[in-house]
Amino acid sequence: MSKTVKLRKGFDINLAGKAENKISDSQHSRTYAVKPTDFIGMQRPKALVAVGDSVKAGTPVLVDKKNETVNYVAPVSGEIVDIKRGEKRKLLEIVILADKKIEYESFQNYSTSDLVKVSKDDLKEQMLKAGVWPNIIMRPYGVVADSNDTPKSIFISGFDSSPLAPDYNISFKGEDKAFQAGVSVLKKFTDGYIHINVNSADEVNPMFLNADGVQINKFSGKHPVGNVGIQIHHVDPISKGDVVWTVAPAGVVQIGKLFLDGKFDATKIIALTGSEVSNPQYHKTYAGANVKTFTEGNLKSDHVRYISGNVLTGENIGKEGHLGFYTNQFTILPEGDYYQFMGWIAPTTNKLSFHKAFGLLSFLNGSKKEYVLDTNMQGEPRAFVQSGAFEKVVPMDILPTHLLKAILAEDFDEMEELGLYEVIEEDFALCEFIDVSKHDVQSILREGLDLLQYS
Repeated sequence: MSKTVKLRKGFDINLAGKAENKISDSQHSRTYAVKPTDFIGMQRPKALVAVGDSVKAGTPVLVDKKNETVNYVAPVSGEIVDIKRGEKRKLLEIVILADKKIEYESFQNYSTSDLVKVSKDDLKEQMLKAGVWPNIIMRPYGVVADSNDTPKSIFISGFDSSPLAPDYNISFKGEDKAFQAGVSVLKKFTDGYIHINVNSADEVNPMFLNADGVQINKFSGKHPVGNVGIQIHHVDPISKGDVVWTVAPAGVVQIGKLFLDGKFDATKIIALTGSEVSNPQYHKTYAGANVKTFTEGNLKSDHVRYISGNVLTGENIGKEGHLGFYTNQFTILPEGDYYQFMGWIAPTTNKLSFHKAFGLLSFLNGSKKEYVLDTNMQGEPRAFVQSGAFEKVVPMDILPTHLLKAILAEDFDEMEELGLYEVIEEDFALCEFIDVSKHDVQSILREGLDLLQYS
């Protein structure tokens, strides 16, 4: 039965630089990259290609030695021009110099009517081989799903509530057929519901509402209302021993295109956002694109931070970096590497603050003001202050502060009882934003998840 959920906890970060509702005909990026660091839980990445090799879109370039059944494939065709490694020869990036015209590996394609007749095993084999399987994320732990699991349900969030989030009506315009095909494939993997969760306060893309074989749930509230983990908690909570899969809409579309067109299609529309972008708008590209394609001649300043993703959970990739596999947003903010006299205590109306004592006059602006914020931390790490604020921005029946302390103490029983199975980093990202102690909350949470998963 469909649910309607209204959340009262949370906090919206209203930033300047939202993408205009138009899609740019931007030029094709020269290089694209596949990055093992995009795939949380990948323990021993192994490159399957060498510099100088030619690949097609869909050619396997990477596997995890711990699970070699899942292929990670090239998003475009071209030549392998670099394999970047870090300390202890850790594999960081496989870089492809793209062809002007993309060539594709061929896979079995099906008509919409034939697709429902294909067996689960045949679907799984092709998904693993063709590189679309990493779109399926397992809860708990937030890692690429184990293909041997049978999830009790599958969740798809039909909206994003994070700062400067893309509008899914633009990102997925015209993708109805591929989305439905992806849903039909995913339905073979669970005996439970496929939940599609939409924002009851905004216009919803008909692609979600018209999908067959799903349960539509309606949500309203402040961020993180769009996080799929929050939605799972209120619709079908995770207990110890449960497995739930989550798939982003872009992943569902990519799975659908694999079976309808017989190819790995890494096409995506990303939102270029942020106060330092001269012309924030949407760009059609491929996963792993080099960010210079979108930034050259399009910045108000050179002293900026390049974020693959949103400002709360994104990765700082630098001006020569490549977008991540799951990225549907690219954000550019002013760099905050400076000292400010009096810091947060100075009276001002130009700072956004959850704590009305900090930024002093900022709460007088109301909820509509768009802020130009930089990356300055306004302080340094200090003792863990228990203020009760975390509980006000996490709309779940758990105690974030107590959970984080249980992780720091490596108390396994407490971690389980306090709800660690239900959350991943994005669900606690607001805690990190409002934390007066300046802790890396998301890293602490990941440490706890790794302790439970691998101990």
